Amino acid sequence: MTGHPELSMQRRSQLKQSPVARWERMVEIRRVEDRVMELFSEGLVHGTTHTCQGQEAVAVGVAAVTEPTDHVVCTYRGHGMALAAGVPVAGVIGEIMGKVTGTAGGVGGSMHLSDPTVGLLPTMAIVGAGIPIAAGAALSAKLLDTRGVAISIFGDGATNIGAFHEGINLAAIWNLPAVFVCENNLYGEYSPIHTTTAVGDIAERAASYGIEGQMVDGQDVDAVMAAVGNAVMAARGGAGPQLLEMKTYRFSGHSRADPGAYRPPGELEEWQRRDPIGLAAARLLEAGASQAELDAIRLSVDNSVEAVIEATVAARSPGVEAMFRHVWVDEDG
Repeated sequence: MTGHPELSMQRRSQLKQSPVARWERMVEIRRVEDRVMELFSEGLVHGTTHTCQGQEAVAVGVAAVTEPTDHVVCTYRGHGMALAAGVPVAGVIGEIMGKVTGTAGGVGGSMHLSDPTVGLLPTMAIVGAGIPIAAGAALSAKLLDTRGVAISIFGDGATNIGAFHEGINLAAIWNLPAVFVCENNLYGEYSPIHTTTAVGDIAERAASYGIEGQMVDGQDVDAVMAAVGNAVMAARGGAGPQLLEMKTYRFSGHSRADPGAYRPPGELEEWQRRDPIGLAAARLLEAGASQAELDAIRLSVDNSVEAVIEATVAARSPGVEAMFRHVWVDEDG
């Protein structure tokens, strides 16, 4: 946990209030992810790390229309969702850098972020593992009558493994309040989707389970909010699970070690012209915001992130005893 539940809740509520707040959060996510890649190169992030530049609108759109009492389960590419959900920058960067200031006290690392105060269940390093877990969270909400909804976020590669079919099938036959959000960024690790998936659109698979499926422009935060908002409302109202396919793109490679050389020439540049941050900024300018205002927000975000990184570098790393802090044994067994 972050140790700052009030701050987490405040950050979460900001997204519901204004499009400027949502744009600012996307800028924050982008800045954190860019700096994480640099920190990795400096040897300050261990293991590997998976960033989400280009997919910020999905995370912010989901967080803006869900409640902290709902549950969100996402993948190892979960830094953006954690920040969007309300986890403070210090908690995210602290965990990525393996410091006691992290969401799990520095023992989880880049792929294992969690904050129950904003409904973020532990992010999953195993492809597709969050799908049946979200079904379980949705079953709990239904049995306990909490009116909560479980949201599972996963990549297109996960739609070809058993957990996807089993998890959604269970959610469908039990009519669970779950929303399954596929971030279709065209690549399952390094494999183009057309080489691994027989259907043209992931949303088509919803019909196999007798549930609603919809394709969404994942680069447009307003479109994401509208689609997720409707799906959550339907699931909360008893209409059963929903499948949303977000058409998006990761500007970075699969992981920090991947330069993305397998991409066709010009593909990245084509998607960068639909950068979700740029699209949202253009909409704000049309609505009356000034470029000076946006520049000031961006500078403030940059300075804030840098201050957090400086403090995190100086923070303490967990000791060996931390491995046993959350381990239990039944002594009577």
